Parts: sequence; structure tokens; C-alpha cells
Amino acid sequence: MGEKNMDLKPNNLSIEESLSLQEELESQQEILTPFKLIRRKFLKRKPSVVALIILSIIILAVAFAPFIVKHDPYELNMTNSNQPPSREHILGTDELGRDYFARVLYGGRVALQVGIFAVIIQIVIGTIIGGIAGYYGGWIDNVLMRITEVFMSFPFLPLVITISAVVGVRISPEQKMYLVMVILGVLSWPSLARIVRGQILSLREQEFILAAKALGIKNTKIIWKHLIPNTVGYIVVNATLGVASAILQESALSFLGLGVAPPVPTWGNLIQYARKMYNLQNRPWLWIPPGLLIFATVMCINLIGDGLRDAIDPKS
Repeated sequence: MGEKNMDLKPNNLSIEESLSLQEELESQQEILTPFKLIRRKFLKRKPSVVALIILSIIILAVAFAPFIVKHDPYELNMTNSNQPPSREHILGTDELGRDYFARVLYGGRVALQVGIFAVIIQIVIGTIIGGIAGYYGGWIDNVLMRITEVFMSFPFLPLVITISAVVGVRISPEQKMYLVMVILGVLSWPSLARIVRGQILSLREQEFILAAKALGIKNTKIIWKHLIPNTVGYIVVNATLGVASAILQESALSFLGLGVAPPVPTWGNLIQYARKMYNLQNRPWLWIPPGLLIFATVMCINLIGDGLRDAIDPKS
């Protein structure tokens, strides 16, 4: 017994040292919430992180355009028209003497506004229809899905061009910007509605929904408090890709002269202004900056959407 007691090493840690060691161990055991897991997975995707940084710079630049540029994008100065880039005008001036750098930044504000508000409309309509169709099923599901299929069968671009051409001539350029938002949002919701419906069809048979029904919770509360929050990840991913698609569609319409009309600047109609062969060959500063910003913005949004999709997907 004596030899065994000699082999036992006494605990030399004091009470204070033991407490500090316990606190250190507890601090290392981080509680991983779903948000932290998504953030950790997203940060592991370097292209998505770089895209987020670049997109943040673009958004900050267009958001604080009034503080960055010192020229009014609508100010005409015919004596200073078609000037090349200089210290006074970073990207030169257009044929009406307006500062082109200011118009590029303000055009980014319009493009992002159109994309964001169009997606908000898309999310509202798609989530409501998809949530109701997926939860109730039966004839309600059949009616709503047939309506969705009707909207999906419309030829998107010809219909947008027709509506914009017919209605756009009767309204001001500022009102036409809101018209483009509404058109893009109203015609883009069917894909999101089908995604939400599919997710809710699988969730409505889960135990927590059956328990909510057994407790007598109203159907509307089950849909908006329990089912829709479980589809937020898919809605966010679809929304990011929808913003990129809306920016491209608005730029295409504006380039064709059927989107946001001058003098309101947007990246699409800025490129449309530079479509003349002389400008393409001799004034690249008129079309390269807005074209690069469209490419960079859409590419960054797509990379962020891919990163979010992989981070939210539980199978990844």
C-alpha cells in the first residue's frame, strides 16, 4: 500500500488555476448555431468570399455616389461635350457634356434598385402561392399550380418587351423605372413558388407540424410561423440569383430602348448610348466601365448564391 501511495501524484493545481482551466475549456467549446454553421461553411468558399467583398465595394460606391462624385449626372454643358478622360472628368463626358463617371455610378443605383425590388415582388408572390399550395394541397394546389404553369408558359422576353413598349410611351422615365421593376417581379415568381411548394410538401408531414395541428394552432400560423421559416434558406439562394437575372434583364431592355429611359442613367442605356461604331472604336471609356460593372455585379451575385446554396444545403 505504501508503494502504491508513493506512485500517486498529488494534484498540484490550486483552486484558482482549476477554475481558470475550466473557463478556458468552456470557452473553447463554441456553441454552433445554424447561422454560425452556415457562416463557417460560406467562409470556406474563397471565390464566394472574394465575390462578397467586390460586390460590397460596388454597392458602397453606388450608394455613396453623391459623396464620391462632384458633378451632377443630369447637368448639361454643351461646351464640354465628348471630352476624353481627364482629372476633372475621370471617364470624360457624353455628347451633352454630362460627367460620365457620375452617370455610371448613378446608373448602378438604378440597376441595383430594379434588381432588388423586382426580387422582393417575386419573393412575396412566390412565397404566398407556394406556401398555400404546398400546405393545403388538393384542388387549391391544382388551381394555383395551373396558374403558375400559365405564367411559366409565357415567352418572357417578348412579353416584357411588348408590355414595356405599349405602356412605357405614356409615362415618364422615372415611372418607367418602376414599371420595369413590377414587370420583372410579376413575371419571375413561378420558379420560386414551385421551390417553396416542394419544400412545404415534405415538411408538412413532419412531427412538429402534426403536433402543431394537434394543439389546435391555426393553419395560417402554421404556414407563416413554422413552415415558411424552414424554407428561408432556399428563398435566399433563389433571391440572390434572381437579383442577378433582374439586373441582366433590365440592362438588356434598356439597351434595346425598352427599359429605363434617358435621362435616367442605368448601365444598360449607357452601353446603348455607346453602340455607335465611332464610339466603340475610339471611345472605349464610354462602354467598357458599365459593361465591366454589369459583368462583375452579376458574376459576384452568382458566386455568392452558389456559396449560400452549398452552405445551406445539409448534404454538403
